[in-house]
Amino acid sequence: MVQVLFFDADKDLKTFLKKHNYCGIEPVFFYESLNYVPTQKLRPYLNASIISIFTHSKMVDNAKLTLFKNLKLIATRSTGINHLDLDFCKRHNIQVANVPYYGAQTVAEFAFGLLLALSRKIILAQSDMSRNRVRIQDYIGFDLAGKTIGIIGTGSIGSHMIQLAKGFDMKVLAYDPFPKTEFSPLYTSLNQLYAKSDIISLHIPSSDKNKHLLNQAAFVRMKKGVYIINTARGDLIDTQALYQAVQQGIVAGAGLDVLENEDFLLHDDIDPQGYAQDTPFLLDSALNLKLLQNPNIIATPHIAFNTSDALARIIQTTLDNIYNFLNNKPSHLVT
Repeated sequence: MVQVLFFDADKDLKTFLKKHNYCGIEPVFFYESLNYVPTQKLRPYLNASIISIFTHSKMVDNAKLTLFKNLKLIATRSTGINHLDLDFCKRHNIQVANVPYYGAQTVAEFAFGLLLALSRKIILAQSDMSRNRVRIQDYIGFDLAGKTIGIIGTGSIGSHMIQLAKGFDMKVLAYDPFPKTEFSPLYTSLNQLYAKSDIISLHIPSSDKNKHLLNQAAFVRMKKGVYIINTARGDLIDTQALYQAVQQGIVAGAGLDVLENEDFLLHDDIDPQGYAQDTPFLLDSALNLKLLQNPNIIATPHIAFNTSDALARIIQTTLDNIYNFLNNKPSHLVT
């Protein structure tokens, strides 16, 4: 059997593989992200040709990858690939396979959950109820019907978001550099989308081009009192610009399942020394904490994908990618 190293491993991954009799591979599980596993712990496994990681394994300097001299495949259990240096992988003949279609409805439903929680102040009301300090006037919300939602990105998740919005009788505007024919009447320019939307929801990948798409210039163009939903990637929003827009009342509220430089909030294995000189990271981390204190900001720990149904699809597709690679029929390759 071929040995496969699984990083960012959790109980669900182990249970799935055990239930399926490990599916003909020899798995080795690491709870830690690859970049935080001590080198000494990796030494017995450095001949591995296949590893599987999740987004927490951020190969910023590729130091750990260079230890695997026979590495042929990285099977990431995610759609996004911005945690990997694809140029490095190409130079070292390492193929990368992802999971492109595991949860369009899963993430879209979560995004709408954030919107509903914001529009009806559900979390604030529940918190006050639990502390016996109910003030009905504090929970005045707004209807979604008739409101305009601007959806940036009309891929599989954004497309499902459009369907949900129409089900709530909302007006929909959309932007995508690669438009789909079926949504032709909905497309508009980014500037028009900013100006006319009551809610803006992001469904695009992280990339150099998309980084800080919502920046100070973008927020200035938005309708005052706009709500922002982000279940895509944290670096799509400039944290400093968002903080200022909230302070200025341009942004009335936000539902954020992802945050820029969110690692300190999500993981206990972060080495702070590695960020001691990174002023933008430290500032973003401080502003994230300030945003979390705002009752009109709902932040969740990157869990939009996290349903039992979607997790099963992620694991199964990852295993399919591994098997197909072993049988010289590679699937879902991004390099």
